[in-house]
Amino acid sequence: MFDSGGRHARRRVLPRGPLALVAGIVAFALVAGILTLAAKRGRQDGVAATIPPTPQPAPSLADPPVMADWPRWGVTHTQYSADNEGSAAGAAGGELLSREPMLQNQHIMGWGAGNPEPAPGKYDFRDLDRRVKLMADTRAIPVLTLCCAPDWMKGGAEGRTNWSRIEVAPQREHFDDYARLAATVAKRYPNVKHFMVWNEFKGFWNNSHNVWDAEAYTDLYNRVYDALKKVNPEIKVGGPYVPIDSHVNPQHPSELRGPWGVVDKRALDAIEYWLRHKKGADFIVVDGSSVTGDQGLVPDEFTAVGKFGAITKWLRERGGNLPVWWAEWYVAPDNADWDEQRRTAVQATAMIEFATSGAQTALYWNPQRRSGDDCPGCLWQPGTGQEMPMAGLLSGFTRWFHAGARFEPVQASDQRVRTLATDRQMVLVNTTAAPLSVTVDGQNFDLEPYEIRWSDRGPGGEGEPDDGQ
Repeated sequence: MFDSGGRHARRRVLPRGPLALVAGIVAFALVAGILTLAAKRGRQDGVAATIPPTPQPAPSLADPPVMADWPRWGVTHTQYSADNEGSAAGAAGGELLSREPMLQNQHIMGWGAGNPEPAPGKYDFRDLDRRVKLMADTRAIPVLTLCCAPDWMKGGAEGRTNWSRIEVAPQREHFDDYARLAATVAKRYPNVKHFMVWNEFKGFWNNSHNVWDAEAYTDLYNRVYDALKKVNPEIKVGGPYVPIDSHVNPQHPSELRGPWGVVDKRALDAIEYWLRHKKGADFIVVDGSSVTGDQGLVPDEFTAVGKFGAITKWLRERGGNLPVWWAEWYVAPDNADWDEQRRTAVQATAMIEFATSGAQTALYWNPQRRSGDDCPGCLWQPGTGQEMPMAGLLSGFTRWFHAGARFEPVQASDQRVRTLATDRQMVLVNTTAAPLSVTVDGQNFDLEPYEIRWSDRGPGGEGEPDDGQ
């Protein structure tokens, strides 16, 4: 199975300039040659599928919890999660996931799930069943990402899976096949009512025009949308799940910019095409990083997360009444040498941006790894299940800053302390590497470097979240 090492193999540098064009032509020629060779060899690349001899019954699943307000926050499961741990660590991880019911998302192929349809009409849902059951057992509002596609839908061999081609899109002649697979998944898991269509426009790039192939993606999206609504009109469907990159010195600038950089216009064009041509949608999905593609974090890691708020506001203006979902969000360069306190402080500041700009949903890409591996940003320590700071941050924000929360302004004597408050609870984030003494909301606080502090503000706010801070 595809092993992401707990990280989404997604960070791309989009082609920029004439050298990139030449490199693209060379790469295209190499790929064409490889595909031709593979065809001559009978397309027997990849691993042979082990298809259950008889159809497997769908798992018995508990209904999602009934919640007064949409949780807003959630996680995406990746290659390793609580269902891959030993009994003690798995139980501890499950407790962290269920402590505050939140959204949990799983891809139908890849990132912990095998090929769901290795050959036409031949299904293998064993991995996906296990993950969906994990979500149900940990009181999740379940979400499924309809990505990726079986090999036979993208020119590969039936009965085999080449995980190196996970990011290849289905061929257009198989779009209806993929829509049927989506419907089959929806029928199998009737407790799942939220679906995101595809992931980051994988395989939908127009090489000749150096832009996203929004027309092809929207064609796939519309067929999947129709198929899901036929299964159950109450199912909620969202797209286009396009990555929104930014640069300091962009080759394709948009008008959406700030001290954090300039958004690549091609992503916004793809979103606007989808908005004009979609059959329908229940929410709009994007993802992105606060790290620029050419100069890293500018001007600093805390100011850079302002990109998330600016994009959310732009999406709300363009999308009308469509709720805004962030399927993934990232705040650190791949080589960031941050301790967990600093990392979590930046993540908390990003979450404040999502909340105050009106994002309905923000899913945290949980980079869990196998036992014994270092795991920066994970929810628990692999192999032991010991809580890590991000788990507490998610629990606290889910409890206090759900989509129904009404935020109240509070005054801070030092603007280097970021705050978010309701009438019952407040969180403070020290965005510096030094201790700070600050007055917030009339109270005095002594904060350690990068400290996150919760504070009661009124009746019902008693009890700091069990957040491991």
